Amino acid sequence: MEVDKEDIAFSLDAIQDPISLQEPVYNDGTDNIYVMDQVRDVKNTDEYWTENLALRQAMKKLTQKEREIIARRFFDGRTQMEVANEIGISQAQVSRLEKNAIKHIKRLYN
Repeated sequence: MEVDKEDIAFSLDAIQDPISLQEPVYNDGTDNIYVMDQVRDVKNTDEYWTENLALRQAMKKLTQKEREIIARRFFDGRTQMEVANEIGISQAQVSRLEKNAIKHIKRLYN
């Protein structure tokens, strides 16, 4: 079959019977630790998704320039000076537009 031994071993390791997320994996006599406790995703919670949707809706209400500045500053991690150079305005203008955009988001979000 011309398949590497490592690939076969990896495939065989992947074959396991499914288990329930409610399956206990540890018990110290008083408390159980379940599979769910070991694989919980703390980032993708209902609160995270709700906040993300609210932020997206608030961002839609900003002007194009404000959205661009907020995206570059907070999602791309750029400095005000970098953003200013990229879009051709002064750092002071970036600072002012950023401040106004954040105020607007806070009003919409709260």
